[in-house]
This record gives sequence, structure tokens and C-alpha cells, in this order.
Amino acid sequence: MQLPYIKKSAFDAAGLFTLAFRLVIGWTYFSALWRRMVLADKLDPELAGYVGHKFNHFLPNALGIQWFIEYLLLNPEILWLVMFVFTIVEGVFGLFLMLGLYTRLSSFVVINLALGILLSAGWIGTTCLDEWQIGVLGLAGGLSLFWSGGGKISLDHKFFEDRLEKLSWFNWISSGSLPISIKKATSWGVSLAGIILFLTLFTNQYFHGGVWGDLHNKSVRPKLELSQAEKANNQLSFELFRVEGVDVYGSFLIQMQAFDDQGNLLAEVKNEEFLTAEEVHYSNYYISKIRPEQHALVIPLGAKAKINWMLSESIVNQVDLMRFTDISGLTWELRFEN
Repeated sequence: MQLPYIKKSAFDAAGLFTLAFRLVIGWTYFSALWRRMVLADKLDPELAGYVGHKFNHFLPNALGIQWFIEYLLLNPEILWLVMFVFTIVEGVFGLFLMLGLYTRLSSFVVINLALGILLSAGWIGTTCLDEWQIGVLGLAGGLSLFWSGGGKISLDHKFFEDRLEKLSWFNWISSGSLPISIKKATSWGVSLAGIILFLTLFTNQYFHGGVWGDLHNKSVRPKLELSQAEKANNQLSFELFRVEGVDVYGSFLIQMQAFDDQGNLLAEVKNEEFLTAEEVHYSNYYISKIRPEQHALVIPLGAKAKINWMLSESIVNQVDLMRFTDISGLTWELRFEN
């Protein structure tokens, strides 16, 4: 016996009830293109607002795709191409979703875009866990719109009404009735909703400790990772990587000091000296760069550099520890082996 399918009127009603959802979610993705290519030029690598810098911010704590982000950052030409294509995809399918054109295909694309945002940037957000919320709501909203389709208030209904009635496979990428039984739709609906709930809870806990234990937010204060401490004749070299803090605001290093094993100060660079200190050299790895400015050493989120500090050989041989001080009062230390 053939199991009953969901009636067409049910899909029409679902499409109507999710209309506001469809318009708003569609705009959130279409607006990415609007902001980057119409209101401003955010795809020019030479400009400060280049979207690639935002992508660089994602690197330190991305979940499972750090290798891919780093590959793009180390290959700026490929990064630009990916940012361009990503922007076009967001714009086109966001607009399609608003218009109800190829609604289910567009919602499937939105699900994947939202997943990418969640994994790469779900840890960023100073107050409301901004990127995590965008990611999980995009997943849930995309799935809901996939099930509902566009209903009668859609270009799918206007342009493809005859095809929707005759070609059931076409409904899977547009709107209209899905050729699926109520029992199977229930099974798949509950299962997929459960997967998205699991992703929501898992990422909330992984990024922010939002399910149990201590809450934490990696976007509140800057954190530097210091590694690869080496001495070579007349220089100290090390790697500096900013892994936490506000993404739109740099860490401002106001003091870099070197001490011997007795705690005596051997050398330092501070404040405006960073801008004029010819003995300090920076080799940046990514497009967001550590750079000296008028009153401090500016370290954007996700920036990483190898730093060489040229000193006399006698001083280098005595150095046991370096201390770095942020304008906020935070300090970090790096120890050298003698």
C-alpha cells in the first residue's frame, strides 16, 4: 500500500508562513555582495577594508578547517579568487531566496554557507556571540526553507507551476510538493533537526562553554602566542601570533624587554621607539600584518610574524627571558635556552 504524501496545500501554507524568514535570511546573504561590491569596494586587496583581512581573523580558533584558511592566507591570489566567488555565491543565492527562485537549491546553498561561517568564525563575537548565532540560525533557517519551499508567493510558482506539477524531481530544487510520504518526511525532518541541534550545542560548548562549565569568550581580551625562541650570534628571533581578542581592534604592544637570569633589564623597545627601531625586523606570514605605528606595535587578530631583534652578541648571550606588555596591562613572557 502506498503511503500518503503531504498535500500540496500544506506546502503552500508552509511557504506562506516562512515568507518573512525567507526574505530576511535571503537579505543577510545578498547583503554581503551589496556591502562588498556596491556600497564599498571590499574586494580590493590594496584597501584596508579588504574582506580577506576578516578571513585572516578567523584563523586562530577555527574548527576543523584551519588548514584550509591558512593555505588561502599563504596564497593571496587564490584567497582573492575564493573571496570573489564566495561573495558572488552569497549574493546570487541570497537574492534567489528572497525572490523564491530555485528556493530549495538556494536554501541548500545557504545551509553550506552557514556551516562554513560556523566552523570558521563561530568563536568570534564580543557581546552576543555574533558569528556563532549567524551560523546556527543559518543552518536551522536553511533547513526550514528547504522543507517549506517558496509556496505561492515565489517566482518558482510563477514561472514553473506546470513543471512543478509534472516533474516531481524539479520540486527538490524549486518549490511545490515534495514526492515524499508523511512518515518519511517526519523521520527525515526529526533526524536533520536533531543533527542541527547537536551542531548548535556542540559548537556553543566548544567555542564558548555555553552548555556546561565555565563560560569563556575568546573575543574579549587580546592573547599572544610566543614560540620558536632562538639566539643566533647578534640577534634574538621568535614568532608572535595573536590568537584571541576583538577582531576589529588590534592589540597594542607598548613594551618589549629582554632580561638576564637574574631579572636585570638588558634591552627594551617601547612606545614610539617601535616605529624608529631599525634593529627590529618583522617578517609577516599572512595578509594581516604586525606593524609598528606611532605609539605602539599593532598586532591584528590572526596576524603572525617572525621577529628578529638585532643586539650585540654579549647581550644576546645573556638573555634568559623576554617580556611583552600590552597597553591594557596584559603581559606575556618568552624564555630562551642558554
